Amino acid sequence: MGTNYERELRLVLAGDLKGVRAVTRSCSEIERARAMKVVQRPFLVVRAPGSGTEGTGDLLALRGDMCFPIEVKSSKKDKIYLSGRTMDQYSALKSTGEECGLLPLYAFRLKGVRGDSWRIMKVEVDGLKGKLRHLSRSIPSLALTSRGKPHLDWNSGMPVHRFLHLVCKSEGARGIA
Repeated sequence: MGTNYERELRLVLAGDLKGVRAVTRSCSEIERARAMKVVQRPFLVVRAPGSGTEGTGDLLALRGDMCFPIEVKSSKKDKIYLSGRTMDQYSALKSTGEECGLLPLYAFRLKGVRGDSWRIMKVEVDGLKGKLRHLSRSIPSLALTSRGKPHLDWNSGMPVHRFLHLVCKSEGARGIA
């Protein structure tokens, strides 16, 4: 995974105005407005120590009300099949999520796409509570192959502008804040 895409996503989640504008440049006005909500309710985003270490993901997005380990992937193709090391990363993210009560996410950047080129997918974990459990219901899981193995399918992920709208609703708004 190239650090350029990690940096791009880190700036967006941190509510950096230039970063959000750069990612939403070719999006519709509605998509851009949804993504801009993160400017008002940003995350502290850090590159995970030893990025690539199993279970930590590449980025950690933290805010007082929620925290996500995020594994960042990019490709010119709309599907990424997990095997070997990438399947081990997935399994470790799942274990970490269940042990720590976190909702691990994958952020998949499709190269060469106009509009919202990022998609968010969750790793299915048991035992989530509170906001993360409610949020988990809205975020699509990784798709499954015909043999039941998880893989990244960009077309079935949640566009990042919708994810940001969901996690950055104001505290007083109904639903997930």
